[in-house]
Amino acid sequence: MPRAKRGFKARRRRKRLLAHAKGFRGGRRRIYRRAAEAVHRAWAQAYRGRKERKRTMRRLWIARINAAVRPFGLSYSRFIEGLAKAGIELDRKVLAELAVVDRAAFAKVVEAVRAAR
Repeated sequence: MPRAKRGFKARRRRKRLLAHAKGFRGGRRRIYRRAAEAVHRAWAQAYRGRKERKRTMRRLWIARINAAVRPFGLSYSRFIEGLAKAGIELDRKVLAELAVVDRAAFAKVVEAVRAAR
């Protein structure tokens, strides 16, 4: 039976993986086996990082909202409770952005929450 060396298909697969290793240092860029390990690990970390970013951003938004409602004599939890009672359906990302960028609009939201409580 003749020997099958796979030819260009295997080379194309290896080149594609080595292209993903661009920017890595040393053998992790040049040696296929080392590059494959590094790229697969990088993909796993990137996947995990995308999930972590959602958590950390939510924590940041909550901290910003909490800091913004304290001068109005409210806590974060009371503010969120008041939002639900007032029927205001703004998410934490938008509320945090309002708190940082547009204080006047945020103050109106807080007043609406106070009225609903």
